Amino acid sequence: MELDPVLIGRWQFGITTVYHFWMVPLTLGLGMLVAILQTMYHRTDNEVYLRATKFFGKLYLINFIMGVVTGLVQEFQFGMAWSEYSRFVGDVFGAPLAMEALIAFFLESTFLGLWIFGWGKLSRPVHLTVLWCAVIGSWISAFFIIVANSWMQHPVGVELVDGKPVMTDVWAVLSNNTAIAAYTHTLFGAVAVGGSFLVGIAWYHLYRRRKDGIDTVGKDGRVVVGSAPDVPGRDKIDYKVWIKSLRIGAITGIIAFAGVAITGDVQAKLMFEQQPMKMASAEGACHDGTEFSVLTIGDPASNNCSQVQNVLEIPGLLSFLAKGDFTTPVHGVTTLLPEYQERYGTTIPDDPRYGDRAGEEINYQPIMIVTYWGFRAMIGFGIIAAGVCALALWITRKGTVPASAWMMRGALLAITAPFIANSAGWVFTEMGRQPFVVAPNPAQLDGVYMFTQAAISPQVTPAMLLFSLISLTLVYGGLMVVELKLLTKYIRGGVASAMPELAETNKKPTITGNDDDVLSFAY
Repeated sequence: MELDPVLIGRWQFGITTVYHFWMVPLTLGLGMLVAILQTMYHRTDNEVYLRATKFFGKLYLINFIMGVVTGLVQEFQFGMAWSEYSRFVGDVFGAPLAMEALIAFFLESTFLGLWIFGWGKLSRPVHLTVLWCAVIGSWISAFFIIVANSWMQHPVGVELVDGKPVMTDVWAVLSNNTAIAAYTHTLFGAVAVGGSFLVGIAWYHLYRRRKDGIDTVGKDGRVVVGSAPDVPGRDKIDYKVWIKSLRIGAITGIIAFAGVAITGDVQAKLMFEQQPMKMASAEGACHDGTEFSVLTIGDPASNNCSQVQNVLEIPGLLSFLAKGDFTTPVHGVTTLLPEYQERYGTTIPDDPRYGDRAGEEINYQPIMIVTYWGFRAMIGFGIIAAGVCALALWITRKGTVPASAWMMRGALLAITAPFIANSAGWVFTEMGRQPFVVAPNPAQLDGVYMFTQAAISPQVTPAMLLFSLISLTLVYGGLMVVELKLLTKYIRGGVASAMPELAETNKKPTITGNDDDVLSFAY
């Protein structure tokens, strides 16, 4: 059986990118929350916020470092497996990616280093400032990356010269409405991840305090806070760390979900306008109409509309998502396919870039089962995450969590919900663009597009790609084990795992300390 290099290359890029993206929202969301916790410590001098800052800061560092390691591979893939794509987009991508490296990543890394080793060395206001600079750097970095990705979804600010796009308006690229919508949507999704992370971990530690008999519940149902003097860090301040972290995380998660819903609606309306086939596939909308499909049966994997049937629909909702009203019909797959074929052809062009793939039939419909369920997984798991946050606020109104192991496990498992929602959203976004690696912009730059078949490196063989696919998957699998073990170790250790000075009797933790304390926190 002959292997398809494009298919293998897409699997390789997809696996490494999705894995790397698991680190990104936690870095963006948790970093902001750690900065808020340290800000609250700076303003109140309350030891609760110092402990929370150091504990969640340590988890933030583990995740950040793993994100850097896994992200480095992405840069090389553009040159190794996707060189034709790099040549096509190079003039456009050069500016945002250079800005990401020179302005954002260096800013983020430099100030994060100052924050790690600045405990007790920098003044408290300066130390807080460098953390905020690191967090802002990561948010700026995300913006430039999304600018580049959004240009692939909706090219702007260029003109076609000798078959390649040449940037003529950098501001148009940076202010692309697709980029603004995707960026805000991504940030709210990242903040939701950070909020759920705090909720799950804090719930776990509050449950452990109940299980160990440190905290009890009085006749009025309210918590009676205790302490375990023989165990470092298991005192009354420890209780306040977890209850405050849980409630801060829950409120953050609910606000973030509201932001995700609002920005997602804006983004969906843009997608209906810019990539109608993607959204028709996501809705299982084979025919024109106004109905939103809640449930579709048949065989969406076949991409054959005759084998797909919508059995549960909400009238008018699809029109509202697309146009903002309840009556305007939205074009379905059967209407859009002839339009795409007339505009962009029915076969791969006879061009040297396509090699043996020239003349192959083009299927303009994305894989329906991926877009349909990816869209619903994004929404569904986002609702689950927000629901758990709301439940956490309600349950802890009297000061603690129930002494229920299965509820604790559910809260920990719910940490994965926003991760899944974020990943499903990106899979939907990228898979829904096919068969284009750079989607056309019919309203402005209809000639600026590139089929995925043309993007692969011409000299790379299927065997090379298969070897790198297997190798990277194994390496990334190993890194996943390392990260999960580190996170599990320090989460179980609680605040004392990030603050070994708590083991010293009658010593109050401060942000001043000796070199050993700094290294213990960092490593």
